[in-house]
Amino acid sequence: MQIIPSLDLEGGRSRIVYWPGASTGTGTPTDRPERIARHFVELGAPIVHLVDVDGARSGRPANLDAVGRIASEVAVPIQLAGGIDGADQIRLAFAAGATRVVLSLHVVVEAPDVLRECLEVAGTWLAVGVDPRPDRLRGFPWRSATPPSAGELMSRLAEAGVQRFVLSHGGASPDLAFLRSAIAATGGEILVAGGVAELDGIRRLRDAGVAGLILGQALLGGQLDYREAAAAAT
Repeated sequence: MQIIPSLDLEGGRSRIVYWPGASTGTGTPTDRPERIARHFVELGAPIVHLVDVDGARSGRPANLDAVGRIASEVAVPIQLAGGIDGADQIRLAFAAGATRVVLSLHVVVEAPDVLRECLEVAGTWLAVGVDPRPDRLRGFPWRSATPPSAGELMSRLAEAGVQRFVLSHGGASPDLAFLRSAIAATGGEILVAGGVAELDGIRRLRDAGVAGLILGQALLGGQLDYREAAAAAT
């Protein structure tokens, strides 16, 4: 299982200041996303996940200059989420240096034409973000009287060609039984975003068959050491 560092981009900077030597009083704190990304890649990170916070608010990528700076510093795939609502935004992200994109579930779940166009542009580099909490799914303005389950939605998207999913849990611990069933049902790559801040949790996700764990606060805030997390994921 891959351990994937995540940075929230806001105003061209990392929303969380990273201070790798905070516990020992050494090192220099930074909010420069390209420096943070380079540090984790030097530690062995195979991918860098970026969340365009401003883009998520506006519905259009807003931190592409920062994405470009990161792309110039690291030689690993860059996965961008936030503000990616269609094929045009995917093209902008790719032009800036991103190599993967994450679409919001609400953008494509009942818009097959939009999903089809996004897949034509991004192919296997496209993921769909899913929050499997039932209350979040009930809040969507479904055309049908009964909202589908997260598993049903993911199976439907897999049939349409989606091969990668990013599952968030709103800070709650990931549901291992659901993850196992989702992996079996979709046959795709499941990445879990957050919800883990200790090594045993990483091992449980690894054993459940999760392909990658996206960690932001836990790594940037020092709750987890990247090398220890990567060792637990192996």
